[in-house]
Amino acid sequence: MAKQLKIAVLGAGPAGLGAALYLHRSKKAQATVFEAAERVGGAASSFEIAGIKCDLGSHRLHPAAEDFILNDIKAILGEDLLWRPRHGRIRLQWKWIHFPLKPADFALNAPKPFVASVALDSLAKILPKKPVREETFATVLAAGLGRTICQSFYFPYARKLWGAEPEELDATAARRRVSASSLPKMLMKVARQLPFLKSPTTGGFYYPREGFGQICEGLKRESESLGATYRLNARVTQLTPRAEGGYTLTSEDRTGHVEAEDYDQVWSTLPISVLSKLMGPVTPTEVLSAASAMRSRAMILIYLVLNTDQFTEYDAHYFPETEIGLSRLSEPKNYSAKGVPAGRTVLCGELPCAVGDSFWKMSDEGLSQKMCDWLATAGLPVKAEVISVETRRMSHAYPIYDKGYGAHFDRLESWVLAQPNLVSFGRQGLFAHDNTHHALAMAHGAVGCLSETGTFDHEQWAKAREGFKTHVVED
Repeated sequence: MAKQLKIAVLGAGPAGLGAALYLHRSKKAQATVFEAAERVGGAASSFEIAGIKCDLGSHRLHPAAEDFILNDIKAILGEDLLWRPRHGRIRLQWKWIHFPLKPADFALNAPKPFVASVALDSLAKILPKKPVREETFATVLAAGLGRTICQSFYFPYARKLWGAEPEELDATAARRRVSASSLPKMLMKVARQLPFLKSPTTGGFYYPREGFGQICEGLKRESESLGATYRLNARVTQLTPRAEGGYTLTSEDRTGHVEAEDYDQVWSTLPISVLSKLMGPVTPTEVLSAASAMRSRAMILIYLVLNTDQFTEYDAHYFPETEIGLSRLSEPKNYSAKGVPAGRTVLCGELPCAVGDSFWKMSDEGLSQKMCDWLATAGLPVKAEVISVETRRMSHAYPIYDKGYGAHFDRLESWVLAQPNLVSFGRQGLFAHDNTHHALAMAHGAVGCLSETGTFDHEQWAKAREGFKTHVVED
């Protein structure tokens, strides 16, 4: 009997979990998943604060997911996968309007000068335009949406999310991060909220009863039942190519214990810049330079435990204004519609920042005070007692698409593709602003490129990668 292929999967986020599940379903390999954290899920994990399941920010499973992915998750979670209505708000020129936009609400509550200015922008589109010398995030959105929407929302939000001026960002950021990148697309999204145009899944999302991380826990449980192995609290420190093929993988647990094991292939969902450094002296200097040029935006999640049943009725609030440091506020109890525990709720504030900046170094108490001040500025004063505060810090929250980032990424990816038996995929591996269902689609695509004999079809993978580039983030 032929020896079964051994694959090490690096990272237990949705992409890594999906790979382990699909590999074992196809019976193509034995997967061992390495995860540095104590739980699976990565940015899509959940944990408990004050008896309330919390996520790392605001997460939803969108109905835009491919049917096989939705059907898998529905089968795994059963009745614990809830259908929830979208009920958020966004600040637009200091007025609250529903998000996603609803026609009646927008007509009644959108600032009238804003609406008039957008109308003028749309009329101006018929006038001749000067040719654009260089496409950037700013030029693509300005051409598609007009000056008013860009200056009131997308440009200040970009400065906050990525810490860069819109003119300094690559056009890819507009095409992959903004689903309604033109006025016709935006109007169509709003129109689809009308009763006679509304589909059964418009204006809603799927959410697990026990937090978004329940999806990842379910994927782990399902893959384990088929034979996948998980090593939690195991940080991969080195990949050493073997003369006979494959890699020796060195990992270290939290006690400092080091293990070295041999694998036929390594499938990585780690940031591609991190992956290149794990190969040590094998990695050329120009590849390491490209890795250093790739930037990611950090994020601090601030969790306030309040002595009240509910802060507001809304699941999420969005803040484009630069005067408010938070990009988004969510209330976990409103996602799962749980009324328990009574007398307590948690607010999760998302604060984009840079590793090592003043926010990153600030104490939890200082961040709590900042968050309360910002909410008061936004007209959402925290009147209930703040019982406690906790924070979580993420060093690689969002890829930053600087102008020219593509050349660095291409150099990195070309080198990775040239390494035998090494695959880089997933949100971090492909440097993509993607949703959970996109990450699972990437995992499924990668497994589809693995033959029964254990060879990886790089030509098929290149075609799949072109498909992944069409992914647009669902807000």
